[in-house]
Amino acid sequence: MDLRIGAANWYETLRMGDDVTLIHEPWIKPFFRCNIWHVRGRDRDLLFDSGLGHFSLRAHVPLVSERELTCVASHTHFDHIGCHHEFGLCAVHSAEAEILADPRNQWTLADRYATDDMFDRLPEGWDAANYQVRPAQVGRRLEQADVIDLGNRAFEVVHTPGHSPGGIGLFEAKTGIFLSGDIVYDGPLIDDAYHSDVPVYVETLERLRSLPVSIIHGGHFPSFGPTRYRQLIGEYLAGHRKPGCHLA
Repeated sequence: MDLRIGAANWYETLRMGDDVTLIHEPWIKPFFRCNIWHVRGRDRDLLFDSGLGHFSLRAHVPLVSERELTCVASHTHFDHIGCHHEFGLCAVHSAEAEILADPRNQWTLADRYATDDMFDRLPEGWDAANYQVRPAQVGRRLEQADVIDLGNRAFEVVHTPGHSPGGIGLFEAKTGIFLSGDIVYDGPLIDDAYHSDVPVYVETLERLRSLPVSIIHGGHFPSFGPTRYRQLIGEYLAGHRKPGCHLA
């Protein structure tokens, strides 16, 4: 019996508050499963990360093709940018723009971690030996304090190096929503990828600790509130959070 999962059953969407929707790939193990965040705006929508990319996001999640959309990369590890090529001109921090445009497996970590072991159930057509993130068009190179304007809401770019040099989060001051990418989430924080930098990671989290957040939607694992946010940061800074098996 073929137990592989087809495209129609690959993605799941979960409505959160404030016109935020989580899109994820539930057949990928939690340590490797990217949270894809969709935010509804008045004039345009926001897509923050795009998952593994084995199955088309545009073809199988109608939400992302209903309206004009700005596609942003939190960083350029393979599990976050797999479908960016489907969305025309994309936004990414300048430090990783070249990777988004030329996503070689050794630069996106796919050479080490895009394996069968990522999955609880394999997707139809999956062949780890031939997996490759497709190049995306870079339309905007982001820097600290740039703004992603959706018309009635604005997300400020927060540069978050440490996990990777061009990591970013997006902060909406009006609501306190922080789309944090992989710099902080409720799981093992990873600071040992090939371009990670532990002292820089520490500096970033020291800076982020005072951010007036109300809810944090991370790059992996469930969302959480400001108390847990500061607890996670404090634990890392105290040396209590150790790298685990999630690497992207």
